[in-house]
Parts: sequence; structure tokens; C-alpha cells
Amino acid sequence: MTVADIAGGLHLSHASGWNQLADDWRVFIETPGSGAFLVERGGAILGTSAYIRYDGLAWVAMMLVDPGERRSGLGSRLLEAALEVLRDAECVGLDATPLGAPLYRKHGFVEQSELVRMKGVASFASAGRAAAMQAGDLAEIFGRGREVFGAERSRLLAELLRRAPECGWVVRDGAGLAGYCFGRPGRLHTQVGPVVASEAAVAYELTAAATNSASLRRLKTGGSQEWLTHQSFAIDVNPGDSKWLEFLKSVGFVEERPFTRMFLRGHEHPGIPALQYAICGPEFA
Repeated sequence: MTVADIAGGLHLSHASGWNQLADDWRVFIETPGSGAFLVERGGAILGTSAYIRYDGLAWVAMMLVDPGERRSGLGSRLLEAALEVLRDAECVGLDATPLGAPLYRKHGFVEQSELVRMKGVASFASAGRAAAMQAGDLAEIFGRGREVFGAERSRLLAELLRRAPECGWVVRDGAGLAGYCFGRPGRLHTQVGPVVASEAAVAYELTAAATNSASLRRLKTGGSQEWLTHQSFAIDVNPGDSKWLEFLKSVGFVEERPFTRMFLRGHEHPGIPALQYAICGPEFA
């Protein structure tokens, strides 16, 4: 897949009700060591798969097949193409929808944890101690990210801040960096995440700051046309953290749909999942 094919990929992701913009597809195509595959017929793209490498961790995403071509084996071919390229990776994972999970099980993936998408027009009273992220914060954030996420993805985080600086926030306490968050615009909603925090209260302050700031941007400037097409936020979280879930529900988020985090059999989940209060999104882990 090349940059010229992004329009076809967007057609498939839109048809499936997904949130991606062209910039999301570009991440896979333009990140070193990463890429995407497609199946086409007569110039029409019928299916895609994508992968991104974060040094030892590789992530599979954008598994899409045209509704009229499902159950034809295209999904298996596309997944196999990605796995062949990633055969040297130390760890390969993905976030599966209920529809896609059976295919991944057939190819050796096993369930590790559950995630849930929370979605809504959030209304936070206060962002507390959160401060807007600055370029000078990034070196410390990148270091914390390698520890908590378990792999190097500084390039992606820097890109998120460039695309949506209004969603980049930090909280500091007496011990230093207590947490940080990023976000990005989407076709249907603004995605909040990743959110990395020492505790749920810090995650709450960060999420409040990101959603308040993104909403204020739309009110003041209207934003781009892509921002004007959606009015809601989404955040993908671990449903096992009841305190965090109640925080989100109290400000207007509701559970929309589940995901299952899966890894190839024998591969270990890297990092410290307990400190990841929201993932970047199923596309990017």
C-alpha cells in the first residue's frame, strides 16, 4: 500500500464505521519498518491490513474487508502477509473486534485482556493540576512511555502532539511527572489517548484537560472541516478498573463496544498495563 492508496483505505474504514483520517493511514505507510497491504480488483481496494513496529513490539491493525467480499479468504491472506513480514518481531499484538477475533485465534493469537470503548460528549468541571504539554516535556514523556508502554514509540507521540496540541497535557507532583495524555481528531469523534498516569485521579485531570481544550478550540475557531464533523469523544480503557470507569461515566461517557487485546501465543505483554489508563486506540495500541 502506498500514499496513493489511502483514499481506497479510507473508503473501507468509513464503510465499517471506523474513525480514521488520512493522517492515521499515513502513520503505517511512512513509519520506518512499518507498512500496509491491500487486495484490489479492477482498481477497487477490497481489503487491507497494516502493521507498525515499536522496536521489539509489532502491532497489527486496519484489518478491513469489503462487506461484499467477506468469508472469501481475503482477511486470512491479508493477515498472513502482515505476519510474514513480522516473523522476526519479539512480540506481535493487536486489538480485536468481536467480528475479527475468530480469525486471529485461527492464526495463533490468544486473549490477554479486555478493553472497552467509552464514548460521549464529556463535561468535566475542572482539569485540576493539568498543564499544557510543551516541547520541553517530551524527553521525559518519551522515557516514561518506553517504561509504561514497553516499547519505543516516540515518533508516534510526537506526531500526535503535532496533530492535536490541544490534547497534549501533563500533570506533575512533588515526585515529578505524574502523568500525560495525547489525543487526535477523527472522522466521527476525537480520540483521547494514550493516557498514562500514576493513579485514576491523575488520569481524570488529564482527560478533563484534553476534552475541555478540544471543545474550546472548536468554539473559538471552528477548527478544520474534519473537526466540525464530530462532536463527541472516545476513550478506550480497561473495564476492570471500576474507579476509573465510574469517573468516566460520571461526566457523560457510556460504554459503546468491547475490544480484546490479543498476542501471538507465547508472546508476553510488554510494559506496565496498570498505568495505561487509556490506549492510543486499537490502531496504534
